[in-house]
Parts: sequence; C-alpha cells; structure tokens
Amino acid sequence: MAELGLYSYQQEVVERAIKGENVIIWLPTGGGKTRAAVYVAKRHLETTQHAKVVVLVNKVHLVDQHYTKEFKPHLGSNYTLVPVSGESELKDLFGKVVQDSDVVICTAQILYNALTNSEETKHVELSDITLLIFDECHHTHKGGVYNQIMKCYVEKKLKGERRLPQILGLTASPGTGGARILEKAVEHVLQICANLDSSIVSTRLYAPELKKKVPRPIKTFDIVENRPEDPFGNHLKRMMQMIQDYMNLPTSDFRLRECGTQEYEADVVILEQRGIREDNRRLAQCALHLRQYNDALLINDTLLMMDAYRNLEEFYISKSTRAIDKTDFFLVGIFQDNQADLMKVARDSRYENPKMAKLESVLLKQFSSGLQSKGILFSKTRKSIHCLNEWVLNNRALQEAGVKSAILTGAGNGITYMTQHEQADTICRFRQGTLNLLISTSVAEEGLDIPECNLVVRYGLLTNEIAQQQASGRARAQDSQYSVVALKGGREERREITNEYLEELTAKAIAQVQDMSIREFQRKITELQTQAVIKSRIEESCKMQKRSRYTASSIQLLCRNCFKSVASGSDIKLIDNVHHVNVNPAFEKHYKVGGQVILPKMFDDWEPGRIISCNNGNCNKEWGFEMKYKEIALLPNLAIKHLFLQTPDGRMTVKKWKDVPFTVDNFSFEEYCQDNFPDLLD
Repeated sequence: MAELGLYSYQQEVVERAIKGENVIIWLPTGGGKTRAAVYVAKRHLETTQHAKVVVLVNKVHLVDQHYTKEFKPHLGSNYTLVPVSGESELKDLFGKVVQDSDVVICTAQILYNALTNSEETKHVELSDITLLIFDECHHTHKGGVYNQIMKCYVEKKLKGERRLPQILGLTASPGTGGARILEKAVEHVLQICANLDSSIVSTRLYAPELKKKVPRPIKTFDIVENRPEDPFGNHLKRMMQMIQDYMNLPTSDFRLRECGTQEYEADVVILEQRGIREDNRRLAQCALHLRQYNDALLINDTLLMMDAYRNLEEFYISKSTRAIDKTDFFLVGIFQDNQADLMKVARDSRYENPKMAKLESVLLKQFSSGLQSKGILFSKTRKSIHCLNEWVLNNRALQEAGVKSAILTGAGNGITYMTQHEQADTICRFRQGTLNLLISTSVAEEGLDIPECNLVVRYGLLTNEIAQQQASGRARAQDSQYSVVALKGGREERREITNEYLEELTAKAIAQVQDMSIREFQRKITELQTQAVIKSRIEESCKMQKRSRYTASSIQLLCRNCFKSVASGSDIKLIDNVHHVNVNPAFEKHYKVGGQVILPKMFDDWEPGRIISCNNGNCNKEWGFEMKYKEIALLPNLAIKHLFLQTPDGRMTVKKWKDVPFTVDNFSFEEYCQDNFPDLLD
C-alpha cells in the first residue's frame, strides 16, 4: 500500500472523523481534501467491522479521477474498489456491487436511484453503508441529489434508526447562500451542517502551514474603459426597437428594461409566455427574436463583433426557410435588410471590443515571459469558449508566443459538449505540455485533477463566491497570477469585489458556527432538520396536488412555434421514469423525421432514432427524437420545452415534464405490443 502521509493541518481536520464523528472538512482548493478522505476511509476500513465505504461525486468525470488518482493507489492492494458511473454497465447491478465491494466510488444519482429502486440487484439501503463521503458537499442543498440522499438519512435519524452511515463532507467553500450579512451567512452554514448532519472542521493550529502549502495567487484587475463608439451595438438596438414597435405592446402595460442585460432577457421570456397564454403569436415570436438580439448584444460586450454577427446569422439561416405568417416574414426581413450593414461594421477593427485586446495582453505577458506557463481561461458559456478558442488559434501574436489552446466543457450530448474520453484526453495533453492553455466553462472550476497553473483568467463571468474561490484555487504554482478582465465599473468587476467580501463573510460565519457550544449546535441542527422534513412533506403534497390538477385527457399539447394542437396529454407515457413518449399511432401525421441522433454512449433497453419536427406547413419546429425501445417499439420522445399546454383554465408553458399539471402514466410494453402487434401475440 502506498504511503499515506498527511500534513499536520490535514491530520488536524481528520481527527474527529477518524473517531467516527460526522464532519465536513473545509480546506481550500489544492489543500488535499481528497487525500484526507482517503486517510479517513483507510482508518475506517481497518477499525470497523463489515465496513462499507461509498464515495459520492457530483460529476461523472470525477468517478474515474478519484478512483485512479487517490483511492486505488492507497487502498487498492488491500481492499476491493469499484468505480460506477452512468456510463458503466455496473449501475444496473449496483446493489450487488455494494454488497461485494469494500469501497464504491459513484455519482450521487447512482446511489439515489439505488435507494429508491425496489429491484434486488439494484437496491441499496443506507444501513448497508458504514461511511458515506460527499465530495464538493456544498452542493447538499435545496433539491440537489446530494440533499435528496441526505433527506432519506435525516428522516431515518429523526425516527430513531441507529444503523446509519458515518458522514464525511469535503468542500473548499460552503458559501453564504446569497446572504450579505453575518447572521444570515451563519444560518446558511448551519443549514449545510444540518443537511449533512455534520459539524464543520478546519485547521486552526496549523493555519500557517496550510497557507505555505497552498499559496494564494497574485490577483490583478485588468480593467478596460468603455469603447468610445459602438456602432454595431447601436445598430442592433435600432433593429430591436423596430421589433418592439411591431409588437404593439402598450408601454403602460409592460416596460422592458435595458437591452443587452440579463434583466432584459428575463422580460422577453415573460413576454413570450404571455403571447402563448393570449394566443398572440406575433407577441410570442417577437419576444423570441428579441432574445436572440439581446444574446448578440451580450456577445458583442464579451467577444468579437463578428462572433455576435455570426450568432444572429446562424439563427436567421434556419428562420428564413421556416416563415409561416406575416410576423415571420417581417422579422426575417428586418435582419436581411440590415445584414450587409451589420457585417460591414463587424469587420471594422476600429470598433472592436477593447476587452479582447486586454485579454490578449494578459495572455502575452504570461506566455512571452520565457517561462513554461500553463493557464486556464474561464468563460461563461460553451458558445463563448468555442469563440475564444477560435480567436486564440487565429491570433498571430498569441501563436508566435507559443500558446497552444483547447476547449474543456462538461460531458453531455450535442456538438458543444465533450465526452468523458475527450475530457480525459484534453487534460492529459495539458498535463504533458502538448497544450498550455485550457479555455473552459465552470467544469474545470471544481474537482478536476488539473496540473498546477501559473495563470487563471476569468473573462465575462458573473458567478458566486464559491465559483470564484474554486477558480482561484486552480492557480497553484508559486507566484501565480489570477486575472479578472473586466469593464471599468462593470458588473464583472463589481461582482468580483462583492465575492471577495463574501469569501471573508463565509470564513467569519464558519468560525461562529465552530465556536458554538456542542449543546447549542446540536439544538440548532435538530431544529433545522425537523423543519426541513416537514417542509419536504408539504412540498411533496403540493407536487402531488399539482400533478393531479387536471386529467391527462383534458390537456392538449401544442407546437410552441406554430401553435397547432398536436397531441392529448393522455397520449403521453413515461418510460423508465425518464422518457416521455407519445404512444398514439395517429401522432405520426403531425411530425416529420430528420437526421439520425448520435449519442456518445449506449443504453440497455433503447437506442436513439431520428430527429422529429413539426409537420405543419413550413413550421419544422424540433420536438425531440424517435427512440427504439426493446428493439420493437419506435416511439417519439418529446421535450416539453418545445411544446406548450392547453389546460381547461388556459395555456401554460413548462420547462420540464416534472412540472406538468397532470399525471403521466407509466409505459406498458406489454400493452403496446398487444395494441400494435395483436397477431404476433395470439
């Protein structure tokens, strides 16, 4: 077994955990939280009869990372360790895996599914586990899956059940939960403690050692002045005003806030929903197009003018062939009439975004210094990091300075996501030095085992203090730099300063919680847990009432683009508690099929088919895709966000199927076969 030596500050924070207490270990990014957890797991396995350790992570890629980098090297020679994620076949035998293993490392969703699944090979009880470790445990709040698991734990605890696992949480920052004053921040920290049924521990005796081991980067605010002229943005705003005038919305009725802001986006989302409710397609479509223009303004504020132009152009390429009424022709016409002027201004370097020039100088300063630099550039969206990477690859000065960049995004489906293999390959190339700049979304902020960097840049980001601390912690090399590129007096600069205050507030809140007497702390925790259980039961009752508000047959589903009624709620069935499919054969006339859907992984009972879209004239609104279930049933799998509901009390939109106000029955494969293939079953 590899040597598992701990620093003195790590020994201090694990002291209570190795005595069997429930604790949250609070150490900064790079402070060795995972190594401390491995040590606790090792001691637990050595001293606990029939020990069973389960390590939970909140992102798929962390399963293999923790298994390969930390737990297997130190525990693998003496104990049976198994990693399980959604991409692993072992998830369907999870109950057996837990039974036969000493240590299981898995995504939290895998465990929660096992706790709620009655099948013997999949089912797990909390009493089967003796030590439950939560990585990045600040996510144990509200409706997150960590908290769903702990709700099961807390309910059992309050009922007096004794056979419950020891809890170990790991976090670099529990945050303040949005609080700006100490009293509320203390309440938030106490709530996290209550959710995890744990005390929070940090190093006090060995804080100087921790500070030396995990140095803070040198922080710089790389501030730019507003561009003197913005003809591109002004042109977009004039076009938006034309659309707003066409909507014919009385100003006394609804006042839109400043365009080019998140607040404006929220306003047009409300207007689109209102258009649907009032059967006013003009209002709904204008709102959708205004959102695209607002996105273009936001891109213009962060990236290149040409990036903003291309984003709009891409949207209107699809819209120009799908016009179905005069509103569509008007909206497409506005763009086409102004397209040439927009492109001309977008290509004029005199009006380019000054933030990009500042970003270039920050990168050149680091990569032209002669040092073997490694950096991470954080930006908000997958679209923005693709644009930034293209900019780096086409920037002569950066290429001559030796910048070798690649994107890093979260795992998922679609061209802007990465597979786990692609993520691992990118990080491996970064570690080996083939790449020296990762351009990343928030996926690289938390948990990922990324080599020490001497530059972290946050660009166009509005995040909370937790994300800021996580990102800052990626700059681990000696004398590393943490740069915030932002507009003078802009939202990013203000938020960064606010987050610095909130980081200090978090530390004060934790200190106050740690200074509570054991009796007072336990009283508070029990009180919060009791309130949480009662609140959860009330919320579940409300959800049940909402789901049974209407009968399925009284609901009509309409296309969100053309407003045509296409299905009844009673046509929809639920497969495997995930997929909402239309089982009515008559639905086939309402959609057309497109290209084959390609997903990065295989599934046991089904495979994806072709994209489906609205067949009403020129509409072509995508609704989802066909899925082939058990090699026989070809079923339209629908995304509710592309449709809306006609209820007995009016129209409504929902983002997710779980929010629909009617009960969706489970799909019966036997009934489907009887209805569609009766001759084969005789």
